[in-house]
Amino acid sequence: MSARERLARAALTRVLEPGDEHGGRWLRECGAAELWRRITVPGGEAERLGGMTVRRLAGYRLRAEGVDPERDLAAVAAVGGRFVCPGDPEWPTQLDDLGDARPTGLWVRGRPDLRLWALRSVAVVGARACTPYGAHMATTLGAGLAERGWVVVSGAAFGVDGAAHRGALAAGGATMAVLACGVDVPYPRGHAELIGRVAQQGLVIGELPPSEHPTRSRFILRNRVIAALTRGTVVVEAEYRSGSLVTARGAQRLGRFTMGVPGPATSGLSAGVHELLRGEGVLVTDAAEVAELVGDIGDLAPSRSGPVLARDLLDAVAGRVLDALPARTAVAAREVARVAGTSADEALGKLYELHSLGFVEREGEGWRLTRRPSCPDDARRGGS
Repeated sequence: MSARERLARAALTRVLEPGDEHGGRWLRECGAAELWRRITVPGGEAERLGGMTVRRLAGYRLRAEGVDPERDLAAVAAVGGRFVCPGDPEWPTQLDDLGDARPTGLWVRGRPDLRLWALRSVAVVGARACTPYGAHMATTLGAGLAERGWVVVSGAAFGVDGAAHRGALAAGGATMAVLACGVDVPYPRGHAELIGRVAQQGLVIGELPPSEHPTRSRFILRNRVIAALTRGTVVVEAEYRSGSLVTARGAQRLGRFTMGVPGPATSGLSAGVHELLRGEGVLVTDAAEVAELVGDIGDLAPSRSGPVLARDLLDAVAGRVLDALPARTAVAAREVARVAGTSADEALGKLYELHSLGFVEREGEGWRLTRRPSCPDDARRGGS
C-alpha cells in the first residue's frame, strides 16, 4: 500500500465509525486517498458517491477538521504500536469476511505478528458482573488454551474478559485484547495494569485512532472484530441481553465455531448461554473440548467416562447369577439358577467363577455374597 493510501486510511479512522458499511463500500470502489479527497475538498464530487447524503457529508467534514494522520501514526509509534491496513503482510485476512463492515485499518500495540497470532486464536467472552464460578471457568479456559498454543482473545473488560486474559498471562501464553477505544487509552481504567501486561506479552488492537474514547455503540461494533478475527467464540456466563451473545451470533453468521460453558439452571447470568446452547452453540467444559472443536485433526479431548468397576467386566450370565444372590442369606445353587433364568449346571459354574474372583463365598450347601470388604465387594458399593 502506498504511503498516500496509508495516511488516508489512518485519517479515515477518525471520520468513519467502526462498521460503517457506506464508508466500506466507498473505500472498495474508489480507494482511501480518493475518498478522503472527496470528503475534505469542496467540490470534490462527494455527493456523487452512492448513499452519500447532505447530512452525512456534513458530519464527515466536521469530523475531518483538524485530522492529522501523521500525528496519530507518531502517537501510536510512541507506545510501541503501528497501523496495519488491508493488504499488509500482517493483515488478518479473515476480517475480510465482514465485507464492507471490515475495519478501515487496525491500530496495533505489541511485538507479535497479528496475522500469525490470529490464525490460531479463540475468543473467550462473557459477563462483566460474573460470579466466582464464571471467573474461575474463564481463568481456567484462558490458561488451558494458552498452554495448548492457542491465542486467547477478549475485550479487556471487567469480569470474564479480564479473567480470560489473566489465565493466559499466568500460563505464560499468548493473549490479545480488542479495545473499543484507542490502544493508548486504558479502558476500563481499573484494568490499566492488565492492558499494559497484555501489550508487553501479547497484542492490544483497536479500530479507533490514539486518544479516542469508547462509546456504547463502539463496544457492540467491536464485538464483530472479535468474532471475525478468531476461529471460534466461547461464552462464559451471559444474560439474555448481553454483548457477549452479540459476539457469539456474529461468529455464527461468519461460520465460526460458537461454544458455551453451562452454568446453574437457576442462574440468570447463565440464561443467555443456555439459550445459545439450545440453538447451534456447542457445550464445552474445558480447554481440551474447545481445542478439539476448533483445532486440527487429532486435537482430541480425552475420553470421559465413569470408572471401570470389576463387576463391569463380568459376562451377562455371570452378572445375572450375581444379581440373583440375596444380600444377607445363603441360597442353594438351584434357587440361584431359577432366579437368574439359567440351568443349574450353568449357575453352579458361574458361582465357582464368581468365587474365584472374590464376589461370592460358600456357606454350607449354599452360596452368599462375600462378607469381607474385598475389592469386588467394594465395587458393589462404588469402589474400583
